[in-house]
Amino acid sequence: MDIIKEMKNKERFTSDDLRKIMEILRSENGCPWDREQTHKSIRQDLLEEAYETVEAIDLESDEMLCEELGDVMLQVMFHSRIAEEEGRFTVDDVYTGVCKKMIERHPHIFADVQVESVDDVLTNWDAIKQNSKKRETLKEQLDGVCKALPSLMLASKYISKSLKSGVDVKCDMSIPEITEENMGDMLFELVAICKKNGIDAELALQRKCERFLNEITK
Repeated sequence: MDIIKEMKNKERFTSDDLRKIMEILRSENGCPWDREQTHKSIRQDLLEEAYETVEAIDLESDEMLCEELGDVMLQVMFHSRIAEEEGRFTVDDVYTGVCKKMIERHPHIFADVQVESVDDVLTNWDAIKQNSKKRETLKEQLDGVCKALPSLMLASKYISKSLKSGVDVKCDMSIPEITEENMGDMLFELVAICKKNGIDAELALQRKCERFLNEITK
């Protein structure tokens, strides 16, 4: 095929090229593995690529970051291609959605809203987000938090939103000195205690988050 020969001879590529490559791989005469993938079958791949990108940032490696960002883009194109084949949406819809979102949530750039600080920007962003998703009550805001987050991040999100809404979160543990190091030690020891007693620490906190959600929103 001419398109395959063209791709083999190119030195520089664009997002359009990645789209074409994914179409080739998912076509009838494409790659057997790529053709049989679904959103669910490559779900874990997206998570792993996101974490590897974060690791590249932490390591301050430009080479690694460039590669990992490419892998994340591949996942976006892969999922978009699957959706397009099913007639649900295309990668152009993905681009359109995120561009519209960025314009809407930066009224101090694309409209006449005035801001004085970064805090003003963040306050506007959150207000616009909650309004666009029709999330006015605490229950609606907590329901809108991604449940697939790692449990420690999920707990942090729930607590932060609750405190902002004036809901106190019970903290009965007696801790002599609250420092980052001490809290890190305590969290590590709690995970060790869970491990030694056959308890999945991630699952335990996930279920606590579920109970907290049920209690705070009932």
